[in-house]
Amino acid sequence: MNTASAPTTDETSPSARETLKALGAYVRPHRWAVALGLLCALVGAAGGLLQPLATKALVDRLAAGETIAGILIALTALVLVGTAVEAFGAYVLERTAESVVLAARRTLVGRLLRLRIAEWERIPPGDLMSRVTSDTTLLRAVSTQAVVSAATGAVSFVAAIVMMAYLDVVLLGVTLGVVVLVGGAVVLVMPKIAQATERAQEAVGEISVALERSLGAFRTVKASGAEERETARVEAAAHRAWRHGVKSAKWESVAGSADELAVQLAFLAVLAVGGARVASGEIPVSTLIAFLLYLFYLIEPVSTLIEAGSSYQEGAAALSRIAQVERLATEPVNRRTGALPGQGAATPGPASVRFEDVSFRYRAGLPNVHTRVSFEVPGTGMTAFVGPSGAGKSTVFALIERFHEATGGRVLVDGKDVRDWSLPQLRSVIGYVEQDAPVLAGTLRENLVFAAPGATDDDIHDVLARTKLDTLVDGLPHGLDTPVGHRGSKLSGGERQRIAIARALLRKPRLLLLDEATSQLDAVNELALRDVVTEVARETTVLVVAHRLSTVTGADRIVVMDAGRVRSVGTHEELVVQDRLYAQLAATQLLAPAR
Repeated sequence: MNTASAPTTDETSPSARETLKALGAYVRPHRWAVALGLLCALVGAAGGLLQPLATKALVDRLAAGETIAGILIALTALVLVGTAVEAFGAYVLERTAESVVLAARRTLVGRLLRLRIAEWERIPPGDLMSRVTSDTTLLRAVSTQAVVSAATGAVSFVAAIVMMAYLDVVLLGVTLGVVVLVGGAVVLVMPKIAQATERAQEAVGEISVALERSLGAFRTVKASGAEERETARVEAAAHRAWRHGVKSAKWESVAGSADELAVQLAFLAVLAVGGARVASGEIPVSTLIAFLLYLFYLIEPVSTLIEAGSSYQEGAAALSRIAQVERLATEPVNRRTGALPGQGAATPGPASVRFEDVSFRYRAGLPNVHTRVSFEVPGTGMTAFVGPSGAGKSTVFALIERFHEATGGRVLVDGKDVRDWSLPQLRSVIGYVEQDAPVLAGTLRENLVFAAPGATDDDIHDVLARTKLDTLVDGLPHGLDTPVGHRGSKLSGGERQRIAIARALLRKPRLLLLDEATSQLDAVNELALRDVVTEVARETTVLVVAHRLSTVTGADRIVVMDAGRVRSVGTHEELVVQDRLYAQLAATQLLAPAR
C-alpha cells in the first residue's frame, strides 16, 4: 500500500559546523560533568596504557631470574583502580546524558506550544511529537558518550602510538599502514550511517502521524470498517523505519568490525616483521610481546573512535530534525509590554472591537480570505456574524485572537491595534469557544478551570448552574473529579459544547467569542444557553458566529459577510428588508451548522 510521507518542517540539512554548534549548545551547561567523565575515562585509559610496559618489565625480570611479586601487585592495583574510576565516570556521563535529553525535551515542548497557528496547521502533530520523544533520545549517546569517547579514544590512540614508537618505529610503520588503509574505508561509510538514520527517524515520525490520524478519529475508523486499511498505513510507515534501520545497522556493522579487522591484519603483519627482527637480534622478544599487547590495546581506542563517529552521525540526524523545529516561527513572548497573563492595563468593562479595511490571506500566492473588511462593535451587546460557508466569519475571531496576523488594515480592541498588545494581555481579556468545542483528557474540573486556574468552587458551581451542567455533574460517579476520556470521549457533543462555554465564562472575559457554540444542543438547552449569553451580553461584548436564525434574531447587530467582504450591518428587521442575501438566509433558517 502506498502512503505519502509525512510533511517535513525543513528539507535543508545543517552543515557539520552547524551540527557541532548545536551539539555544543546542549553540552555547554553540563561541561564540568562532561569534563569529569572525560578525566575518569582518561585515568582508566592511562591504566591500560601502562599494562604492556609492566608486562615487558615482568618478562625481562623473569628472563633475568628476578622476583615479580611487586609488579604483579602493581598490575592488580592498576586494574582495580582503573575499573573503579571508569565505572564512576560512566555513571556521571549517563546521568549527564539524561539531563541533556531532559533539557532538549523541555525546550522543544515549550517551543511547540508557542508555535504560530500557521505552522501548527502545516505540520502533522504526530511528526512533531516524534521529534520530542524519539529524536531527543538519540542525543543521549552523542551529547556525552560520543564527545568523551572521541576525546578518550583520540588521546589513547595517540598515547599508544607514542609508546609503540618508543618500542620500535619499524613495527609502528607496519601497524599504521594497515590502520590507515582500513580507516579510509570507514570514513566513506559514516555519511551512509547518517543518511539511513535520518530516514529511519523520519519514518518513525510517519508512524506517529499515521497513528495520531487513526486514533484521533477512532469511532469513524471503526464505523467505516477501515481498521485493516489504517493498520496497513501504519505498517507501511513501520516497514520504512525498519528498512532504513536495517540499512543503518548494516553500515554500522561494517564500521564496527573494521577496527577488529585492522588489528588482526596488523597483528599478522607485525608478527611476521617482528618475528624476523627478533630472529635477527634487532629487538628482544619482550619488546615484540609489549608491542603486540599495545596492538591489541589499540582495538579499544579505534573501536571507541568508530563508535563515536557512528553516534555522531546518528546524533547529527536527530539534531537536524530538532533544529528544523527550532526554526519554526513562534509567537512572541510578552512582546513590548512584558505583561504576564491576567496582568497589565486591562480596562474594566466590556471591550470594543473595530476592523479597519482588514485584508488577510494565509500565505503569499493564495487568494484573500478577507478583503477590506470593516465594521465596529461597541462595548456590551451581542453581535452576530452570518453568511455562507467560507465567507470568512471564523477568521474574524482568529484575527482578534492573533492566531493569524492581518496582511492589511488594522484590528483594534479597545481602540488599540492588537499587534500593540502583548499576547498574554490580549488573550486574558477574551473568552473563546471554538466551533468543535474541544475537551482535553483529564477530569471535568480540570477542563472547567483550564482557562481560569484561580476559579473558586463558588465560581464553578455558579457557571455549572448557568450552563445546565449541574445535573450532569450530579450524575457522575466522582462529580467534578470524574475523568472525561480522551478528547471528551465519555461526553456527548452537547455536553462538550456546554463545558467549552462554561470554561469561557469562568474566565470572566471582557470579550466573549462564540463560534457556533450551540450547534449540537437540543432545543431546551439551546434556549437556556441563549438566555445565559443574553445575560452575559449586558456586561460583556459578545461576538457570535451563527448559523441558526434563533441566535441571530436576538442580536443587537448583525454583520453579513460574503466571499470575505462585509455586505451589510444592521438588525434582523433592517437586514431582512435591505439585504437580499440575508433575507434568503433568514427564509431558510440561515444555514445548517458548518463543519
